[in-house]
Amino acid sequence: MKKQAGVWIDHKGAYLVFVGEDAQESRRTESGMEKHVRYSGHAAQHEGSADDQRDRQFAAHLGTYYDEVISQMADADSILIFGPGEAKDEFHTRLVGKGLGAKVVGVEAADKMTNHQVAAKVRQHYEKTAGR
Repeated sequence: MKKQAGVWIDHKGAYLVFVGEDAQESRRTESGMEKHVRYSGHAAQHEGSADDQRDRQFAAHLGTYYDEVISQMADADSILIFGPGEAKDEFHTRLVGKGLGAKVVGVEAADKMTNHQVAAKVRQHYEKTAGR
């Protein structure tokens, strides 16, 4: 059975939808990070500014979050990525870096969506492509 996946993703969380021949599964993954992150601790002078250190910590946290989402989608045959802001492109880049770029069938901008809207978009995308 071919497993098709779609993910609406931003820096706060991802909503994954998996579509099979007769079944649909969905799940939510939270990043555990708010938009404006504050880390405690002081940066050593040789490590750069506090802002640089926060940026590195933010990027490392996002990398862990993206890897968690990827681990849930690794067995998908095709992946549709959509969402607002930069996260969709960062996630796509991470997939490419993990050798899964060939599975990506699209990267699209999308505003906030309900879980039902995300599921409907994924179903409609794969129904359209199956009709080609």
